[in-house]
Amino acid sequence: MNNARSRARRLAMQGLYEWQVSGNDPRDVLVHLHETQDLANIDREYLSELMLKVPDHIADLDTCITPLLSRPLDEVDPVELAILRLAAYELSLRLDIPYRVVINEAIELAKKFGAEDGHKFINGVLDKLAVQLRQAEIRAKSR
Repeated sequence: MNNARSRARRLAMQGLYEWQVSGNDPRDVLVHLHETQDLANIDREYLSELMLKVPDHIADLDTCITPLLSRPLDEVDPVELAILRLAAYELSLRLDIPYRVVINEAIELAKKFGAEDGHKFINGVLDKLAVQLRQAEIRAKSR
């Protein structure tokens, strides 16, 4: 696990949460993160990618996530929604990152920032999403 990338995911999740709640432009949220957070030992390029590309792909990401949810998208906790969107982006568009890494990182974020059993919800949704998006990778791992 790349700690600089894990820290970038954590900050991106916080930034995506802020974007979802405030409706501010993702670029402004990214600038705010740069101004207010310690970015030492953070993969800044990856932070920028997540903060700008997740909102760009939000309709597709939500379309992937929504059928897997046990409740309407607008009833998902905003922290958990930010985590799901971030992980859905990685599962669908960052095939260089192993699906197990994506899921594990999302679970860790949910344990730290989500509701009490939020990590179980995140795990359930992302397991199903990985089966849809990473079929070949999952089959290769099971051999």
